[in-house]
Amino acid sequence: MSALDHRGCSITGATPGALAAYERALTAFQGWRTGVDAELATALREAPDFVMPHVLRAYQLICSRDPRQVRKAHPVLARAATLTANPREQLHLAAIAAALADDYEGAKTRLGELLGEHPRDALALQVAHTFDHVTGDEAHMRHRVASVLPAWSADLPGYHTILSMHAFSLEESGEYAHAQDVALAALELDPDDARAHHAMAHIFEMTEQADAGVRWMRRHIAAWSEGTVVATHCWWHLALFHLARAEWAHALAMYDQRVRAGHSMAITDLIDAAALLWRLDLHRTDLATRWAELAAAWAAHIDDGFCSFNDLHGALAFVGARDWGLAQRLERSLIDAQSRPTRHGIATRQLGLASCRAMMAFGHGDDSLAITLLASLPALAHRLGGSHAQRDVLHLTLREAVERVCAAACRWLQDA
Repeated sequence: MSALDHRGCSITGATPGALAAYERALTAFQGWRTGVDAELATALREAPDFVMPHVLRAYQLICSRDPRQVRKAHPVLARAATLTANPREQLHLAAIAAALADDYEGAKTRLGELLGEHPRDALALQVAHTFDHVTGDEAHMRHRVASVLPAWSADLPGYHTILSMHAFSLEESGEYAHAQDVALAALELDPDDARAHHAMAHIFEMTEQADAGVRWMRRHIAAWSEGTVVATHCWWHLALFHLARAEWAHALAMYDQRVRAGHSMAITDLIDAAALLWRLDLHRTDLATRWAELAAAWAAHIDDGFCSFNDLHGALAFVGARDWGLAQRLERSLIDAQSRPTRHGIATRQLGLASCRAMMAFGHGDDSLAITLLASLPALAHRLGGSHAQRDVLHLTLREAVERVCAAACRWLQDA
């Protein structure tokens, strides 16, 4: 059974009711909203052989930074592979298979081929955009979204989220004024677009407009905090603005009441927690109990061997807690990982081990070693993945280490 989705892409196995549920799921996925799972379940009850709900479910899982979630996509792909699929859907399945084989570049290539033929495949664009982001491929991320824009228009469903992706890509490329114009255009179409508000947060962060950032995030708090999957991360952004204004108590309250309130074990939440607590710790706040709780949560991920960005934030937690046993376990795991011919092994050799050792040296007070290791990273740091705002933890730590060395030198000169 063949039909068209709401953007004119051919689909197989759908019924009208299943297609309607799938479109609601895709809308939620594009807009970083909750409710995807329930709509996919409805679609598959209506039409078990409808290919695209299986594809979307697999992408939900493989876009995670948690290898436990990623592995859950194997049976989803296996089921989808038994279905009749058109050539576009087959490219989706090939991209999923490549990602599950740890070949993210291969997955990006297949998605690029798909978008070359079907530039209005919103799901392919979103997943390719995500993979570009997590692999630190900033140039591809910007070009990929820009290249499909001529095929889109405001009368197509989800256009505002395409603009939001474009805005974020522009911001990560340093084109802040253009990024803001595009984000505002997205918000003209949908004032509740959480992705556009997230892009605005990054723009304010990178242009050092903390006051404007606080005003914006608080004015639009319902849009990004209610019914979204990005609420914790946006609270993190708001906390960064308070840190920039030297409002340490406000930032710490946000850690306790928003970022870490439920002691979430989701990797994305653990990353935000470690990144915020480390920044607070640079300002000498007493955080021992908080660090201990967070380090315990991160301990389960020491041997993940999946993502250097995760490893770095795990190292922050272990160093912050002064749990040198866990820190050493992570270091040993990375020493083993760097010899493997995997995506994680390559990243560990290039960046992961050095960045984690830098944080450990910093925690031990070996500022000279921390400076040496951190200074060797900037040319490749984007390959860790994450945003400029997230990777800024490397620069902040380097700056603090330099300041500590300078202060020690001044004291030595005064005492001489």
